[in-house]
Amino acid sequence: MVMKFIPLPWKPELVFTGTSVMGINPESGKFCSHVDFWDSIKTNDYFSVEGLLDVFTQLRYYKTPDLETPKYEILKRTANYEVRKYSPFIVVEGSVDKLSGSAGFNDVTGYIFGKNSKMEKIPMTTPVFTEASDAEFSQVSIKICLPLEKDISSLPDPNQETIRLKKVEGGAAAVLKFSGKPTEEIVREKEKVLRSNLIRDGLKPKNGCLLARYNDPGRTKSFVMRNEVLIWLEEFTLD
Repeated sequence: MVMKFIPLPWKPELVFTGTSVMGINPESGKFCSHVDFWDSIKTNDYFSVEGLLDVFTQLRYYKTPDLETPKYEILKRTANYEVRKYSPFIVVEGSVDKLSGSAGFNDVTGYIFGKNSKMEKIPMTTPVFTEASDAEFSQVSIKICLPLEKDISSLPDPNQETIRLKKVEGGAAAVLKFSGKPTEEIVREKEKVLRSNLIRDGLKPKNGCLLARYNDPGRTKSFVMRNEVLIWLEEFTLD
């Protein structure tokens, strides 16, 4: 269930996943009971303080630019993370040496600002991804998502040999959202917490992770920044 909380000016989305159990009266054939069990809380009473706190948590303001972003569907939301199903998307990427910081950013944004074989300017999107593809975080790349209507075969070639185009196939990813400046130490700690929660819940996280940054750090207050750590999952099915 997804709904927008209209009373607040930033209109946050409230997301609840779980199971609805419906009781049917065998004599009348009509529903006689209805109980919802949320994935994000343990105490599913008719009124739960835990449930109320869960709602308030989702009302928090994160500054998210009004720019195109890869499409995804939230499959499950727990108290600690959510599982999204991402549709395929295209990125322009280059190699960097760490998940945080701005290294490599000018190279990949240069491509969309016209430093390509057609001198074509391409609209900016969010987020900026940095991805560690191995468990040791030794192979890291920075990625800018390209508009969804673009096809990789029709995109101009990069001018720099260190920049490349790539199609991300999408799939199921577990996501932990947080605010503040995403330093390397903080990102690694968030990745550790997320991976631990996934293993505890019986999910199968892949090696590595992604950091998604949605804001310009020079123009955004740290307490409203939207950052996310993502870990791709080997497989995910709803129970």
